[in-house]
Amino acid sequence: MITGMNLTEAGTSKTVEVGDMKIHFHEAGKGDPVIFIHSYGPGTTAWINFHKTIGPLSQHFRCILMDMAESGRTVAPAKRGETGHETAARTALALMDALGIDKASLVGNSMGGTSVLVFGFTYPDRVNRLVTGACHHSTGQSFSGGEPYIIANRPSEGNRIAGEVTADPTRENFRRYLSVHLDNQNLVTDDLVEYLHTSYSKALAAMPPARRRRGRGSPHSNLASLHKVKAPTLVIYGRDDRMCSYEVGLTIFNYLADSRMVILKDCGHWPPFEHPDVYNRLVLDFLKNG
Repeated sequence: MITGMNLTEAGTSKTVEVGDMKIHFHEAGKGDPVIFIHSYGPGTTAWINFHKTIGPLSQHFRCILMDMAESGRTVAPAKRGETGHETAARTALALMDALGIDKASLVGNSMGGTSVLVFGFTYPDRVNRLVTGACHHSTGQSFSGGEPYIIANRPSEGNRIAGEVTADPTRENFRRYLSVHLDNQNLVTDDLVEYLHTSYSKALAAMPPARRRRGRGSPHSNLASLHKVKAPTLVIYGRDDRMCSYEVGLTIFNYLADSRMVILKDCGHWPPFEHPDVYNRLVLDFLKNG
């Protein structure tokens, strides 16, 4: 069982229905609300990405860890032409409305990181602060090669192995996938491999065949919209991220009006999982003090 301090996945699990959405999330703590949106990837859930964060931060905030559509247990049909990041942002807004939350801070990693940026410039009046990282500035199929990166490999190693897992979701491929995404190989345990494999198998079984593909909508860059993000933003990347190079983070950082950036050494694509103590201190200080 993968737990976060004295909190458990089952004990914090909740679901709310909003229109045609069935939104699954984990909740703990009291105070100002913070919405967490997790990484992309087969088998990845809000819990596995942020279970090392919810314990410490729920002592200070109302922490809400939202599963994205087609991952974990959330069902949120996409609108025509809508990208996965736009669906995630709209789902987070619906969850806030359902829970009676007027404004919240949002924390995202990887696909969740792009999604909170989309939320920030789409619904600026609903945001207090943003934490993003390990993400692209594009929406849609970010492995299309259309992003103006100078150093980062496109498609990245992380994207390539994710495609291999999706095509052949064996435990062996999940282990290879995690070995690319995490810099510390000691964290690639049998329990973690089994968690992702089981989670992906359940999500895939519940997904209509026509939706069993990654990415929706037309890929495009969000750089021209990032100036609309008015909320103070913290950008966190791993120095050794083989999915989204920190070069991408530098680009995002430069386009945001009110931002600061931290690059963590010996860290891959999942900073809140791989370096939770540092990540939690950074996020807690930023959300409290800016």
